[in-house]
Amino acid sequence: MAKDKKLVEAITSMEEDFAQWYTDVVKKADLIDYTSVKGCMVIKPAGYAIWENIQHELDQRFKETGVENVYLPMFIPESLLQKEKDHVEGFAPEVAWVTHGGLEPLAERLCVRPTSETLFCDFYSKEIHSHRDLPKVYNQWCSVVRWEKTTRPFLRSREFLWQEGHTAHATAEEAEARTVQMLNLYASFCEDVLAIPVIKGQKTDKEKFAGAEATYTIESLMHDGKALQSGTSHNFGDGFAKAFGIQYADKDNKLQYVHQTSWGMTTRMIGAIIMVHGDNSGLVLPPRIAPVQVCVIPIQQKKEGVLDKAAEVYTALKNAGIRVKLDDTDKSPGWKFSEQEMRGIPLRVELGPKDIENNQAVLVRRDTREKVVVSLDEVASEAAKLLEVIQSDMFNRAKAHRDSHTYEASTYEEFKKIVDEKPGFVKAPWCGNQECEDKIKEETSATSRCIPFEGGETDSVCVCCGKPAKKMVYWGKAY
Repeated sequence: MAKDKKLVEAITSMEEDFAQWYTDVVKKADLIDYTSVKGCMVIKPAGYAIWENIQHELDQRFKETGVENVYLPMFIPESLLQKEKDHVEGFAPEVAWVTHGGLEPLAERLCVRPTSETLFCDFYSKEIHSHRDLPKVYNQWCSVVRWEKTTRPFLRSREFLWQEGHTAHATAEEAEARTVQMLNLYASFCEDVLAIPVIKGQKTDKEKFAGAEATYTIESLMHDGKALQSGTSHNFGDGFAKAFGIQYADKDNKLQYVHQTSWGMTTRMIGAIIMVHGDNSGLVLPPRIAPVQVCVIPIQQKKEGVLDKAAEVYTALKNAGIRVKLDDTDKSPGWKFSEQEMRGIPLRVELGPKDIENNQAVLVRRDTREKVVVSLDEVASEAAKLLEVIQSDMFNRAKAHRDSHTYEASTYEEFKKIVDEKPGFVKAPWCGNQECEDKIKEETSATSRCIPFEGGETDSVCVCCGKPAKKMVYWGKAY
């Protein structure tokens, strides 16, 4: 038992070493395990359950906008990948190749998909003929492989899970509308479900997706002040369509090229949840994404009537639509509390003989550890209310943290000093030249995160070169 408790408690303080704290939480909350394939991970039940909830919530939202799910192969012939020059150059360093089928060398190498634009384009070139075939609004849930040099669980692994949407439209206006629509969907999902505030904006040309006309992004801020790109939506224009010959006959029977979009979100969002909300006791999961929202923990459960009453409370919570677990194992209550906190379960119900005598239970919040005594007759309704309060409070705390770690700089010296001493976002004007963007990255390690949709206009001068600025940009060190 002492050994078990030590395992629960042994987390490096985030103030001492944030990277080690993150690894400790991921491992000790039983989210993943390492494998014999370097850079790849086993997503264990506790971790996969979070991903399942992310899938469920996103998939429902996608379908409400007309999205249909499909599945395409994981292999891409090299000749197909080569059709879009900018795209292949962008992914070449990360591609894994299949060279043999069984014992026989392949006539043509196959790429293990790092993303599926080329596959969808090849598919659309055969699928789309008339304006009546449009739009195509497809999404697939799958894994992709990118041969990353430096890996970290959820944040960057050589194989990861994601969804990738790929759409084809008759006009540039329709494609742009879908690109913005999906970014807004991601933003509302992050804020409403994950309780993570985001900045919406456009990537610079240097940071946009290879082959895209424009990339829109949501950027979030982790507890250590680093930025995380949390979802992207790309407008491809007709560039891919021209490379792959995707044309349709319009209403006047004239051939036109389609306009395409792509958008994706990955398992790195589990890492975001950990780094935005977690503390030195482990995970802190927002109720709307938590696989288990309430854990019922009986106290002195061997005493007559305690387990029976705990089972009644469990049933009442379940019947109220709450995802609930009854921990009736023979572990000590203290160990159960620590485990519940480590796993980030938003609310626990403590119930012992004295509570039963008084027809009450104690509700304990994971986020603040605040205790509330409620009547057993109202435990389900009070728990449901408290879960909503927790969800709202977690978002507000994360937003307050982001806002208090967002700074403004007008001179390069001020910019460098902030980046060096105050982790977070730095808002600073930019002239639009990549030379300044490259210099800032080289000298400070900060990258342009996005040109915000709101507050992106400026009449100031570039923070780097002093020439007239074109846009206000969010900068920051990033994962």
